[in-house]
Amino acid sequence: MFQALRHFDVAHQFLMGYMDYYYRFKLITKRARIRFEQRDWHGIQADARGRITLYRDDVDETAREVVQLLKEQSFDAAFWAKVKAAYAEEIAHFNTKNIAETFYNSVYRHFHQVGANRDLMFVSRTSSYREYQGLATISMDYDLGTRNLEELLEELLAAFPFDAPWDDKKADITLVAQRWQQHIDEHGGRSPDDRLEVLSSLFYRNKSAYIVGRFLKNGTIVPFILPLLHPEGKGLLIDALLLEADQVTSIFSYHRSYFLADITVPSDMVDFLHTFMPTKAISELYNAIGFEKHGKTVFYRELVRHFRKTKEGKGGREKGARPQDALEETKEQREDFITAPGIAGMVMYVFTMPTLNMVFKIIRDKFAPPKQVTPAVVKEKYDLVKRHDRVGRMADSYLFEKLALPLDRFSPECLAELRETAATKVEVTEDTVLISHVYVEKKMTPLNLYLNEANEEDAKKALRDYGRAIKQLAAANIFPGDLLLKNFGVTRVKRVVFYDYDEIELVTDCNFRHIPEAKTHEQEMASAPWYSVRPNDIFPEEFPGFLMRSGPNLTYLREIHGEIFDADFWNDLKERLQAGEIMDVYPYRTKYRFLR
Repeated sequence: MFQALRHFDVAHQFLMGYMDYYYRFKLITKRARIRFEQRDWHGIQADARGRITLYRDDVDETAREVVQLLKEQSFDAAFWAKVKAAYAEEIAHFNTKNIAETFYNSVYRHFHQVGANRDLMFVSRTSSYREYQGLATISMDYDLGTRNLEELLEELLAAFPFDAPWDDKKADITLVAQRWQQHIDEHGGRSPDDRLEVLSSLFYRNKSAYIVGRFLKNGTIVPFILPLLHPEGKGLLIDALLLEADQVTSIFSYHRSYFLADITVPSDMVDFLHTFMPTKAISELYNAIGFEKHGKTVFYRELVRHFRKTKEGKGGREKGARPQDALEETKEQREDFITAPGIAGMVMYVFTMPTLNMVFKIIRDKFAPPKQVTPAVVKEKYDLVKRHDRVGRMADSYLFEKLALPLDRFSPECLAELRETAATKVEVTEDTVLISHVYVEKKMTPLNLYLNEANEEDAKKALRDYGRAIKQLAAANIFPGDLLLKNFGVTRVKRVVFYDYDEIELVTDCNFRHIPEAKTHEQEMASAPWYSVRPNDIFPEEFPGFLMRSGPNLTYLREIHGEIFDADFWNDLKERLQAGEIMDVYPYRTKYRFLR
C-alpha cells in the first residue's frame, strides 16, 4: 500500500543500524575509565579489539535487515538516491553527521560494491572543512596570566575525578609545575596572553590515560599532554609532562592502537588535535581516536585531491575546503603510479606515487619459494595486526575492496606488473583499474635502503631502534617471523616500524630453541641441520646469519641488542606472557618520565 515510502523505510533501517553502532561504540569508550580505575588491563585491550569488529558486525547486520526489508527486489539508481536523501535529512543535525555518512556508505556497498557513486553515496564532504562544528565547547580553557601553576594544575586535575586514590597528587603537581615553568622560561618567560586549553575527554590506551590539551604562547601552539598511570600497589600518578611535538605525534601515530575516548563531536576533536599536529593527515587523526572507518573515507578524499593536484599540473579547490586547502591545491607536476622503491616482496606487490605519502600493497597470485603461506593466511595476519596492540612498531593499514583507480594514472610498467602478478585481483576497464583487495599503508623508507645512505650516527640510531622494535613487539606477544631489514621501515621522525606481516606469529605460539651442540665432526660440518626441526621451532642464534653481512652494523647490533639472538631471552618473555602479564611499553622516551 505504501510502496511509495519504501525508500523512507530503507533509510530508517540504515539510521537504526547506525544508532545501534554508535550507542555501543560510546558504551565501550565510557567504560574505559572504569577499566583504568580497576586496573583491568586485559579488559581494556579486549574492548579495543571488540570496538574494531563492532563496526563490521553492525554494518553486516544492517545490510541483512535491509535485504529482508527489500524482499529480494532490485531497485534502480533513482530509488537509492531517494534513500540517501531521506537519510541525509535525518542526520543533518547530528553531532556525528560525518561518521553517520560513512556508516551509510559501508552498508550501501553491500548492494553496489564497485566504485564510489557521488549521487548515491556520501563521497564528498557535505559540510565545512570541519565536516560538522558542534555548538558546545569540547575543552576547558584557563587564562594563565600570572596564575600560580600549581594552583592551576590542582584545579585541572579536579576536573577529572577518578574512583581511585592518588598516590601523591601534591608531589605530581610539583613535578609538572617545575617542568612546565622550565619550558616557559626557555621560551621567553610568562606572558599575559598565555592560555591553556584542555580537552574534556580523557584518552585511554592499554595501561595509561592521557590528559590532552594545548598551550598557547606568543602566537604558537604547543601540545600539553599528561600521561597518567595506575601501577599495581600504588595509586594514580602523573608519569610525564609532554610538550614536544615529536613525542606527541608519536603517541597519536598510525603505528599505535586506537585510543578509547568518550567524544561527542569527532570533527571538533580532530580539528583541535590538528592544531598541534599539523603534519598529520586528517584521516590519521580520525584513526587515532577510534573512527578508523571514517578515517578511511577521509583518506579516499585526500587521495582524490592528490589525483586532482597532480593531473597535468591542474589544481582546484573543493567546495567547503579550508582556505589553506587552496594553497595545497596549487599546480604540481603530473604523477603516476609506479613500483615502490626497495627490494620486491615475494608476497606483496607494492606501488605508490612519488609525492604521495602512502603505498598500495596487493597480494600476488603466486608466491615464489621459499614462501609457503597462502593468500588467506596473509589476510588473517593483516587482520591480526589490525586488532592487536601495535605498541608503536607495526604500521596500520586501510583495507579497500573493489577500489577503483583511474587507468590513466598508472605507468605502463606498474600496470603490466599488476596484470602479471595479481591478475585475479585486477580488472582493467576503459578508464579504470579495479582492484578487489588492496592494503594502503603509510610510506616509509625501507631500513636496508636507509642504512645504505645513512651516516654512521644515523645508522647506529636506526640499529638501536631496530633492536628496540623487536623487543617491544615481543613484549606485545608478536614475533615478526622474518626479521630482514627490508621488512622494517624508517618513518619521518626516524622511528623503525615493522610492516611485513605474512610470517608473524604470537610469541606464545613459538618454540625458541638453542642449536644443539654437535657431537661428531660430521654433524658439525653438515650443510643441513642434523637435529630435528618442528614447524614452530625458532633458533635465535641463526638470526645474525641472514639479517646482514658481517661488518660494523652487525657488530654494533650485537653489542647493544645481543639478547635478541639468545633463545633464553625469548623464552623468558614467553613465560611472562603465558602467565598473563601485560608488559609496559611507553610511547614516549624514558628521559621524559618523572620516575619518582
